[in-house]
Amino acid sequence: MANPVTSELLRDFTERGLVHDVTAGLDQRLVADPAISAYIGFDPSADSLHVGHLMGVLALRRLQLHGGRPVALVGGGTGMIGDPSGRSAERNLLDRATLDHNRAAIGAQLANLVDFSGKSGALLLDNLSWLGDLGLIDFLRDTGKHLTVGYMLAKESVKTRLEGGLSFTEFSYMLLQSYDFMMLRKLHGVELQMGGSDQWGNITAGTELIRRTEGESADGAPHAFGLCYPLLLAKSGAKFGKTAEGAVWLDPARTSPFAFRQFWMEQDDESIASLLHRFTLESVTESAALMARHAENPAARRAQRHLARSVTSMVHGADVEARAATVADALFGDGEGGTPDLRALTSDALAMLANELPTSGLPDAAEANLVDLVIAAGLATSKSEARRLIEQGGVSVNGAPAPDGAAAASSFAPLADGSLLLRKGRRDYRLLRRA
Repeated sequence: MANPVTSELLRDFTERGLVHDVTAGLDQRLVADPAISAYIGFDPSADSLHVGHLMGVLALRRLQLHGGRPVALVGGGTGMIGDPSGRSAERNLLDRATLDHNRAAIGAQLANLVDFSGKSGALLLDNLSWLGDLGLIDFLRDTGKHLTVGYMLAKESVKTRLEGGLSFTEFSYMLLQSYDFMMLRKLHGVELQMGGSDQWGNITAGTELIRRTEGESADGAPHAFGLCYPLLLAKSGAKFGKTAEGAVWLDPARTSPFAFRQFWMEQDDESIASLLHRFTLESVTESAALMARHAENPAARRAQRHLARSVTSMVHGADVEARAATVADALFGDGEGGTPDLRALTSDALAMLANELPTSGLPDAAEANLVDLVIAAGLATSKSEARRLIEQGGVSVNGAPAPDGAAAASSFAPLADGSLLLRKGRRDYRLLRRA
């Protein structure tokens, strides 16, 4: 932004690095009255949001903390078409039953992250409610005439797809999203649309459609505004939140709370300050103070642990985060309290651990010994290999170095649920549990 911002919301967004583009007049509009209604669209192509969506969800929450009213629009209508922005190929279209299921699941996740209570609470809307009965002739006559083909072809989201092939179905997405903005303004007084930088073309098309259909205001001020935040990219260049296995999901059935927490723990020092600004609700001053403490001893990973604790608690709850932290502490020593006592792990923590580690049945034969345990855990394929591994000091049981291979399995005090945790080397863990 060329001029210094004066509104609290835009100043906060700017300090956090959350402003990539913004349309003219938004700062003045927020100074006049911070109680603006703003929306972000969420694509129901899956039955869960992922980490890439989380920055947008928190943008809505920040808006709410500054006096605005957030609107989450789940695109049940546009989801049947698909947005070409940021894509290299057309995706598969989903049927209505699948979209209904996905929309309900996403709505439940949003309800845990944004306040929907009270008269000024957030709204959860579905554009199928106005797109579902929209007639093609009426749409082309009343909406399509306002945006020329040349105007739409100039948008980056369209240009990048033309050479590889862009269907008319996807090409129409920009018009439909613009229509969403216009309808949200008419029905709910929404004045601002926010989104990632790849949505800039769609968002400005919406502000242009509103300008053309409503005409110029008496004072020349815009009727509607747009704000885009930068897309976060991993070092690989992929969108943030993507791993070799796919997206990092908010749904615990897709990405376990432990794996979700570890995703944040594994962020590098180069990006951690930016992530604190964008994915926590602490002030920029508080995050800067944390980074100063982090710099005193980067190996302690204070900033990563704070980020992991904050985001995991927000998404999964403080109790689940504490359990995941306990498991991580037991496995990797992530905590600051010294060497953990594995025998203090609760049954719930061990159940979480069992979902993360290779788990096998615990031998119940009375004559079973440590060699048998090592083979049962899959740490060795033969008794000679198991004995050699044990003799070299490469095996621990429940956090303690193992004695000789002839030690009876019954001599090892089990964990809270009766299981044994074996470790080979530094990081190769295996869990043996009673069937």
